Amino acid sequence: MAILATAADERISDVRIDDDYLTVELMDGRIISAPLAWYPRLLNASPDQRARWERAGGGYGLHWPDLDEDLSTEGLLRGAPARAA
Repeated sequence: MAILATAADERISDVRIDDDYLTVELMDGRIISAPLAWYPRLLNASPDQRARWERAGGGYGLHWPDLDEDLSTEGLLRGAPARAA
């Protein structure tokens, strides 16, 4: 039996953050959502600080320059919360 698999593209397309969740859209159409409580720097940031994110690592990572916070699609897909300070 043949299985048709499309190529996964784990680069980041868009990011949304509300009061409860970090939601990341990937180029291949997948959506990753994680509790904002897993990322204390984002949880405690202002909406303006949360909105100032940049793609990093060739599109496989996120960086918030105002918060010195970095996340990767690999970690998000594994369900890895931020390390304790």
